[in-house]
Amino acid sequence: MSAENKQKDDEQVVNMANLRGGIEYASQWTLMWRRFRKHKLAVVSMVVVILFYAVAVFSEFLAPMDPEAAASRKTQHPPQLFELHFFDEGKFAPYVPGYTKKLDMETSKISFTPDGSKVYLGLFVRGFEYKMFGFDALQSDLHLFGPKDKEGQVFLFGSDTMGRDVLSRVIYGARFTLSLGLIGVILSVVLGIILGGLAGYYGGWTDWVVMRVVEFILSLPSIPIWLAMAAALPKDWPPHYQYMAVTVIISLIGWTHLARVIRGRFLSMRSDVFVIAAKLDGCSEPRIIFRHMLPSLASHIIAQVTLSIPSMVLSETSLSFLGLGLQPPAISWGVLLKGAQKISVIAQAPWLFLPGLMVVIAVLALNFFGDGLRDAADPYSNH
Repeated sequence: MSAENKQKDDEQVVNMANLRGGIEYASQWTLMWRRFRKHKLAVVSMVVVILFYAVAVFSEFLAPMDPEAAASRKTQHPPQLFELHFFDEGKFAPYVPGYTKKLDMETSKISFTPDGSKVYLGLFVRGFEYKMFGFDALQSDLHLFGPKDKEGQVFLFGSDTMGRDVLSRVIYGARFTLSLGLIGVILSVVLGIILGGLAGYYGGWTDWVVMRVVEFILSLPSIPIWLAMAAALPKDWPPHYQYMAVTVIISLIGWTHLARVIRGRFLSMRSDVFVIAAKLDGCSEPRIIFRHMLPSLASHIIAQVTLSIPSMVLSETSLSFLGLGLQPPAISWGVLLKGAQKISVIAQAPWLFLPGLMVVIAVLALNFFGDGLRDAADPYSNH
């Protein structure tokens, strides 16, 4: 082939690629990402979800106050967020005014009056000591923001009935609640893939046994089962034992729906040409399942995981709210909501319902994010 002909062939290939926009080189994940970007609400929700999990990961660094530090003279302190001042005497010096607590002996009503003091705030300040992720090597007292004086107290979102900072406790609670939902879904996905895959690939008695177990679990009312299993947990267990136990309880019930989906897809795929070709090529059964069949379901599994996390979050919140899930001193959004059960508390300190608002925002964001992933994974979607 002459150099001139070779150049013409190269130009023709380039022109064909330009005409087709390079789509023939796009992978499945690239096409999925392009469809996902068109779903604006899902993109915004993805950003919100990332922010929530970032708060959960770096909760010690982000919390301005010690979540366990109680102040008897600051109980039910109103939020100071809207009283945050950024300039003092013409200079940039963020502060919040100080208050003194007063109790009306006749009506038992708590009130706070300004006492003329100021609590100055700053970025990257020194505060209470903590161990990031529980490691001694990561011990520090540096915080993103908080009072410049270590002895200072600020309650941007108010304080609870024991004088503890609500904002710091909500930030700490995000780690337990969101990580429990994520870990619970991972365990459910592993069980669903293994059992559903075995049932769909082998069929026969394996399929019969797995499906009867699935139908039995689905026939049980979820909430009473959660309550019964959670009530059986020893109340004197440390928080991390309770955490793992609640995670396992939720996961043992949450795997059934995914197992049915995986089983159905495997039943339809095991007679496909690429599976038969892999068998004729001498591939082992684990390789056929994990190397050839599961990757074709990866996008669906990711969407299913994202849509399952909200139900896990709500399950943990419900159990802890009823006093059958995580127990103090563990801090989760459900545990915090349990402190807002009384109508009298909500009437005097409505900001204690802030964890409930966080649950609503997190669940909505995860649902919208999951919807966007599901639509992006579906090639017949209109998005």
